[in-house]
Amino acid sequence: MSISWSLDVDPAPAMLVLPPAAASLDEAHAAIELWEHYSRKRLDPTQRLTVEVMMAETADGQWAAATTGREMPRQNGKGDEIEVVELWGLVHRAEAILHTVHDAVLLASQTQQRMLAVLERPDLRQRVKRKWQGTGQQMIEMRNGGVIWYRTRTGGGGRGVDDIARLVVDEAQHATEEHLAAVAPTLLANSNPQLNAMGTAGLEGRSDWWWSVRKRALAAEPGSFGYIGHTAERISLNDRGRVVQPVVDVQDRSLWRAANPAVTAGRGGGMEFLDEQLFRLGPASFAREHMGVWDPPADGPGGGLFDLDAWADLAISGDVVELEGRPSPVALAVATSQDREWTHVGLVGMRSDGVTRHLVVARSMRGTEGAKAAVEDLIEKWSPVGLAVNPASPAGSLIPELRTIPKVRSKRCQLWEVSPRQEAQAVGMFLDGFAGRTDEGDGEPSLSHQGQTVLGIAVENAELKAVGTAGGQTFDPRVEGVDVAPLQSVTLALFALMTLKSKRAPVRASFQ
Repeated sequence: MSISWSLDVDPAPAMLVLPPAAASLDEAHAAIELWEHYSRKRLDPTQRLTVEVMMAETADGQWAAATTGREMPRQNGKGDEIEVVELWGLVHRAEAILHTVHDAVLLASQTQQRMLAVLERPDLRQRVKRKWQGTGQQMIEMRNGGVIWYRTRTGGGGRGVDDIARLVVDEAQHATEEHLAAVAPTLLANSNPQLNAMGTAGLEGRSDWWWSVRKRALAAEPGSFGYIGHTAERISLNDRGRVVQPVVDVQDRSLWRAANPAVTAGRGGGMEFLDEQLFRLGPASFAREHMGVWDPPADGPGGGLFDLDAWADLAISGDVVELEGRPSPVALAVATSQDREWTHVGLVGMRSDGVTRHLVVARSMRGTEGAKAAVEDLIEKWSPVGLAVNPASPAGSLIPELRTIPKVRSKRCQLWEVSPRQEAQAVGMFLDGFAGRTDEGDGEPSLSHQGQTVLGIAVENAELKAVGTAGGQTFDPRVEGVDVAPLQSVTLALFALMTLKSKRAPVRASFQ
């Protein structure tokens, strides 16, 4: 049976899993109508879709999703979404609901007060049997037998509460496996239970369980599950089940809107508020709190940063072909491993289509002793527009030697000492080229390579690390047991090629 989801929403969720067995949204729509009537508020389109995901039913009247997840930055209306579901559960289903929050007792009190404000409306007031508002033990009991407890999460926060129809995990970014072990078994005795998790961006060292829910949303077959996420991130799982988490441009205002449905709906302070928040919080905190950018999961993005099948597709067969008479600019860069065991010279040039940048680790040598000679030879062969080195990296010690190369000394090949900020820009350029991102939108990848093992190993194991205070990231040079310098060398060479302006055409060199 096909149903019509409310998918025409702006902004569209970045992550959406519709419960596969859904057959009816009638109860969801009735719940929305009830809540809007008594709360005297209106849900925006994204909130309506979220309620549909939570309340979709199978053909036999069971919840289509046994578990749902809702991720979204703060102050965008998650509280209203779950209140719709809870109000319907209390009034029309006589559900027993356990609404758990983090250790902020005040939040539990505020959540109860919001529900009581709705239940104080005429026609609903007389349905309330009693209420408890004691600290940490808030409760509302209905005359039909429905009840909702508001509890702060602890290792024993759900004990003593049996036969729960609905478990709400509010502030899911703070929920732990211990917390869930204490409360989730209460669902076992119910014939149609549901767990609703909702929260903001995951936090390092604290959000392992919340990450497990998000990873389920990325899985090919998530099962009886629904998920809706508004976030600036575009993440995926690689073929080994590890998270691929590309860098997010904190300054991209279109992403601010994409992650904050309240802006489009006209609620709150809008873009002006977010502008001010960027100054107040700084880029890193702003990205987490207002763009939904998660800290990496406990197993890290390492080995999952790149889709290896997509990387393999960018390889060209055969050797580089030099085409005389069709000059194209080339750039070099030098990178040395953290243990100084290896030094690599990356070379990047434009292929004959005028779009694709070809990546080559042109030289690899033990230690650093032969680096100057290798670079000098490559400069003579390719007449590059520039030579990039990060002076703060292990290769920085080579700069005095490299300056003595005749064509570097004469400025025919510019030696570019790359700053940490510029290296972060270089990594962003590499990731954009791999993903096919352009100013006009998503397109085809603009990189190619020769399938070199030394570069492939670095790509397979690449991890990102934060650099500076502006939300930048670079390839982490300290991946255990892996030499990442080959990837660093071609990344810096790519940046040099696309940034430096040559005053003369190179003698030769184009890639077919």
